[in-house]
Amino acid sequence: MSSSAGSRVVVTGATGNVGTSVVRLLSEDPGIKSVRGLARRTPGWSPPKTEWAAVDLASEQANLAERFEGADAVIHLAWAFQPTHDPATTWRSNVLGSIRVFEAVAAARVPVLVHASSVGAYSPGPKDHAVDESWPTHGWPDAAYCREKAYLERTLDVFERDHPEVRVVRMRPAFLFKWESASEQRRIFGGRFLPGPLARPDLLPFLPDVPGLRVQALHTDDAAEAYRLAVHTDGARGAFNLAADPPLDAGVLAGLLGTRPVRLPRAAARSAIAAAWGLHLLPASPHLFDAVLRLPLMDCARAKTELGWQPRWSATEVIQEFLDGLRKGGGMDTEPMMGRKVG
Repeated sequence: MSSSAGSRVVVTGATGNVGTSVVRLLSEDPGIKSVRGLARRTPGWSPPKTEWAAVDLASEQANLAERFEGADAVIHLAWAFQPTHDPATTWRSNVLGSIRVFEAVAAARVPVLVHASSVGAYSPGPKDHAVDESWPTHGWPDAAYCREKAYLERTLDVFERDHPEVRVVRMRPAFLFKWESASEQRRIFGGRFLPGPLARPDLLPFLPDVPGLRVQALHTDDAAEAYRLAVHTDGARGAFNLAADPPLDAGVLAGLLGTRPVRLPRAAARSAIAAAWGLHLLPASPHLFDAVLRLPLMDCARAKTELGWQPRWSATEVIQEFLDGLRKGGGMDTEPMMGRKVG
């Protein structure tokens, strides 16, 4: 570990699911002198040692190099999941905005860049064993989220070649949940009118078991701890997989919810999602559903060995906490995370 006492860290996307956990952990870290949180709208939440700045990364007018001046590390988390019906808009925000962040890191001579990649950057892979960080990152081309994450992997390849003086870390987490993120994620993936109280086991007569639907999850605070460790660990470079056990499939989830899995063909599940998405009833696209069915399981040994990272919550504990947040309208005092109950 480095002696990084007095480090100044800038966090983009600081008011979202991951950003709030990262900012909180950094603000509690005695080795961090100050945190600057960047977001489109400044929150009412005021953790110690933290200052806020309203910045829209999609705007070409944003002077990011000035915001990064004097920073010892930039943690880039900002990401727009919607509108899924307008991929040009998310491309401008996610890809072009990220490129502006990378260029500003170089211009401000920030020595450390920690970038939020994703399991979604990976090419289709196995569901019966885990892959390490050498697995190809070409994404699933039909899904905007995966396409954007994979493109930024290639962008960072070039950035690292041109700026070897910057220590670049790429975090590739599984699906991230916490109690406070429940309302935000309900709106992003299920729609703002989906009643959170419906997330009750007694209302589920069965759970659809779709072939290939086997994924990994992680508590957002556990992911945030990996980001914090990456700032402090001088030798940490490259990609790190982040996930908790066990992998989640219909059998595990049905046992957790006290219901039974019922086999549902891929085509039937996709048709239902595509119909709801086409009618603008469901924000999550069928293209993302296709990608999820093809995501590989990740081996997280490198993060545990090189960062000393270990998840504190199991994947099933994460889902239990998230479902409780859905039922109770879990949230925080930031615009993206505002807690709301529907129904």
